[in-house]
Amino acid sequence: MVVLRESMGANRPDEALAPTGKMTTVLDGKEVELVLASFEFIGDMHIRFVFDGPEIMVNATPDDLVRLSLSNVDAALAVAVANVKRVYGEPAAAPWTKGLMMVQGKSPDLDSSYFLDREFWRKLVRQYPEGVVVAVPKRGGLLYAPLSDAERVQVLKENVAYLHESSERQRVSSALYLFRDDKWSVYQAPVPVKEP
Repeated sequence: MVVLRESMGANRPDEALAPTGKMTTVLDGKEVELVLASFEFIGDMHIRFVFDGPEIMVNATPDDLVRLSLSNVDAALAVAVANVKRVYGEPAAAPWTKGLMMVQGKSPDLDSSYFLDREFWRKLVRQYPEGVVVAVPKRGGLLYAPLSDAERVQVLKENVAYLHESSERQRVSSALYLFRDDKWSVYQAPVPVKEP
């Protein structure tokens, strides 16, 4: 499967998948170096491939993708999104607060993964050809408004930073995104990272 995660301090204006490379973390009191099947994506987000376990998700490695005969990131992404939909259902839009719409499946932890379901956004853009403005402030909070609805877009602009910041460990992105012409772009830049 695939999840979206925060890349603090990043601000990629257009979508592109670039390997995140090596990272260091502390395991059992020791600093270790890891290479995950993880790719910088857009704005302040990256994607990470995972295996869905009964209690936790286990990070996949580039070797796992090779072992599964997934020759490139696009092939892996297609399989991972299909698996999210197979296990947790097709994304569904429902009214939220202040006229915004929320996209959900059967697991809030994976709602943000539906950001990667191009089929869903393509269908929505048929309804709103000017495009759709999307916020993904936390794992269980994928929100949108048609670009043509200035009032709802303003609600997103004014609230995305608060929704992101207040989500603590569930945070994903402080930016707003525009889906139009079959691609994502940053609509409102991520909030700059505050220095300690």
